[in-house]
Order: sequence, then C-alpha cells, then structure tokens
Amino acid sequence: MLVSLFICPLCQSPLIPAADTWRCDGSLNPKQTAHPFDVARQGYVNLLPVQQKKSKAPGDSQQSIEARQRFLNAGHYQSLNDLICQKMAELLSLEKVKTNQKGQPINWLDIGCGEGYYTQPMAQTGMDTLIAADISKPAVLELAKVSKALGRLWYQKPEDGAAKTTAIYPLVTSAAYLPLRTHSLTGISSIFSPILPEAFNEVLSDAGYLIIAKPDIEHLATMREALFDDVREHDSDKFLQALSPYFKLLDRYRVSTELTLSAEDLADLLTMTPYAYRARSEKRQALLAKVATTPFTTEAKFIVYILQKITAQ
Repeated sequence: MLVSLFICPLCQSPLIPAADTWRCDGSLNPKQTAHPFDVARQGYVNLLPVQQKKSKAPGDSQQSIEARQRFLNAGHYQSLNDLICQKMAELLSLEKVKTNQKGQPINWLDIGCGEGYYTQPMAQTGMDTLIAADISKPAVLELAKVSKALGRLWYQKPEDGAAKTTAIYPLVTSAAYLPLRTHSLTGISSIFSPILPEAFNEVLSDAGYLIIAKPDIEHLATMREALFDDVREHDSDKFLQALSPYFKLLDRYRVSTELTLSAEDLADLLTMTPYAYRARSEKRQALLAKVATTPFTTEAKFIVYILQKITAQ
C-alpha cells in the first residue's frame, strides 16, 4: 500500500501522500504532532529539511541543468539510456512473475535523477511506482513539469480507457536520509549519482536490484587530454568493495558512442561535468576557440553494473 511507502524526514512517522499536502501521522513524534509538506504546483514535494542541507542551494545549479538538458536532448548519450532501460525491463519482467504471485507492487527509486532524462524512459519499463529523487530543487522541478505534462504524476488519473501508467513521485531529498520505509523498494538506479551502500541496503527489499552507471576507462579521453596536463583514468570499479557486504555483482555491460560536437555542444558538456571547474580557465577557452572552426570528436564510454541485494540467511 503506497500510504506506508514514505516516512517523514523529521520524525520518521508514516507519511501520507495527497494532491495538495503530504502529512505524517505523527505516531513516532514525541509530541504526536503531524508534519505537513506542501505539494508544489509543478507536482514535486520538498522532503529536504534545513538540517540536512550542506549549502543554501544544494545540488546542480540552474546553469548546469540547462546545459545538461540541451546536451542530452540532442541524443549524445542515447545509447546509454537505451542500455539502462533494456536491462531494467529485463529485470522487471522477471520480478513481475514473482510479485504477481504475492500481489506486491514494484517500487523503484531513481536516486540523483536530475531533470529526468533517464527517469522518464525508466517509467516505461514496467514498475508500478517510480520515485525520482534529487537534492537539487531546480532539477526536480524540471522533472515534475515534464511528468505532469505527460500525465505521469502520482495524483493524475489515466483517462478513461487509457492503459495504466507508472506513478512518478518527484522528491527533493538527500540520498543519505531517504524518506522511505525500510525494505520497501524493488530496485534503485544511480546514474552518475551517489553510491550509499548502507542507505540502499536499508530501503531495498530482500533480493532487490541496484543498477549503477559510471564513466568507463577512456571516457571523453581526448577532451580530458585537452583540458588537463595530468589525466587520471576513471576507476569505475572502486565502489564495488564498499557494496560487497550487502550486494553481489550479477553482471556489467559496456557501451560507447563516438561524438562529433559543435562548439555549443562542447560548451554544454563542459558545463554539465566537473571539468567546468577543475580545468584551468585558459585551457577551457583554448579548447572552445579551437572547436569554433572545427567540430570536436571524442568518445563517450560508460559501464553499467547490475547488482542484487544479498538475502539474509
């Protein structure tokens, strides 16, 4: 039952969704008072208390979000998107066989969802509930607007005769303090986002799935060589040891795409990555000046991990 899926970020009491205001029942609050969380007109809910913020405006900036939207909507990372959704659909088709026998819903969390480029296609892979969570309010706002326009928000009912759609819940929240009931999720996806073994283990059900996407070795190699004197390779597997007490690796998949970028595309790519502030300004300007006359070529390389929660004996 969806009523028990969420918990209050302030007192951990059950949190009850509603179209205008989410309210906890106050059962775990020493004062027995209910905490309210208003639903924004765009359709998202802010469940990030002030005490969980590390800055005034945590997460990606509006500039970074807009650059990422332009770059991704141009299709540069479409091959990665396709791979993620293909593997997710395969997992969920197997899961449906099991859950249909038990009558349990399939609940999925996309952590660090940003403005939803990967999230929206995920909603077509077969889960009942898709929680889209990010610490950046501007990013979640963009995701909520698109979800609302598509009729996918949790409080929007399908038109008469229309097929049932996945209910999307856009949340502003911290990955370290997930406002979700223990063992309530079928799966979690983390696409270039935080990896928090204990937090993920806490909210995933037994044998739940974890899909992680990371840059692979030599990702954007020619761009990094142009920006840095000393290029450090991505250590894509470094987080697996931290996950090993809770998760087993089922498989890993690699995908690569040759990119031919205009000056505008390259500027957006720089803005949406850490290279925007790690590289020296003169290096960035020299690269952009060179691309002003000749398109820039590089290769995007990714690795996608499929893991499963180790069932307690």
